[in-house]
Amino acid sequence: MKKNIIAGLDLGTTKVCVVIAEQVDETNFKILGFGVAPSVGLHKGLVSNISKTAEAIKEAYEIASNKAGLRISTVNVGVAGEHITSLRHMNYVTITNDEHEITKEDLVRLENDVRTIRIPSDRQILHIIPEEFYVDHSIQIDNPIGVTGSRLEAHNHIVLASVAAVQNIKRSVERAGLQVGNLVLQPLASCSSTLDDAEKDLGVLLIDIGGGTTDIAVIHRKAIKHTKVIGVAGNQVTNDIRESLGVVTDEAEKLKIHYGYATTSAIIKDEDIFIKGTGAKTDTKIPTTLLTQIISLRMHELFSIIDNEIRNAALKNKIKAGVVLTGGGALLRGCAELAEEVFGMPARIGVPLELTRGETVEIEKPEYSTVIGLLRGAPGSNVPTTYQPIKVKKKNKSGKSNKFQEILNSIKQVFNEL
Repeated sequence: MKKNIIAGLDLGTTKVCVVIAEQVDETNFKILGFGVAPSVGLHKGLVSNISKTAEAIKEAYEIASNKAGLRISTVNVGVAGEHITSLRHMNYVTITNDEHEITKEDLVRLENDVRTIRIPSDRQILHIIPEEFYVDHSIQIDNPIGVTGSRLEAHNHIVLASVAAVQNIKRSVERAGLQVGNLVLQPLASCSSTLDDAEKDLGVLLIDIGGGTTDIAVIHRKAIKHTKVIGVAGNQVTNDIRESLGVVTDEAEKLKIHYGYATTSAIIKDEDIFIKGTGAKTDTKIPTTLLTQIISLRMHELFSIIDNEIRNAALKNKIKAGVVLTGGGALLRGCAELAEEVFGMPARIGVPLELTRGETVEIEKPEYSTVIGLLRGAPGSNVPTTYQPIKVKKKNKSGKSNKFQEILNSIKQVFNEL
């Protein structure tokens, strides 16, 4: 039986990740294989070097493909970066069929009408997401199909992306030997993999902290209300440690991961941290509280920027289910506690939900929320790819491949004929 294979590609500032999965049912996936490679051609969500990005994609793909035992043709790709903007737009269509019953074709007409709006020439529409529908100026309707009326109105959340940024992503993927299935805004992908229906209904703020950017999304009554990409993230925290303590970047990253806290209130025991000297600089020791103060300043700034963003959008009072933190930056100890302090509401760490069988243990972590979301409910994400099983050469009892054995037999044949 033909399998429904879907693949996702997360192009991050610090890592590139490819996941190949089989869709088991409408919402569940069996992870067949995944691969991770260091990201060396991207900066803050933007492709800065197409060749290096293509090599990273190829490396991650080869690992995922070998684990899955499949060669695929198409991947759904996450998009982020400060070039992302959004706007709200209202439009309507008149229902013209004899029964005045709203159909899927009417929804298509609504979307096509939105695509005619004027946008800057260097921008393209990435998503058109209906927030709410109204029929004949009546109360809000979640699904208007089948409803009778003469006018269908929609309030839409429109996501715009830089044309140049999107083209650079496509070229990188194609140079790696793959095709782009669909482009999906990363915070929307993360929402689909980490949030449950109750949170989406009550109102929730998702914060996806990556290496180069932090993505946010506000969902209320199961509709996207706001999205934003902010250029403050994990790499800035690492750089602060590097500059403050006078250590190299790799050492600063290790200090952050192994000893760092987002807030001093989360420290269990204040201990001295040994820092190896570089060059003429001698070895030193610093207290955990000093490292935490450096980290906390940047994380507090990030959360304050986000708090101001949702206040300016008049959405803070709609967030009743609290804050969900995901992405690699959410692994920083005390991150949820600091978020609760800044936002004044409960916070939790978000991981990919409800994965089925397969290689799920290693991938059920915050840093893989986006790539898992590219497999499921994000707009335009669940697009199947063609695939070809990898042929594995059979080995005989001695462990040698049949081809090797054929060569040995040929050599023996030559000597027998002498």
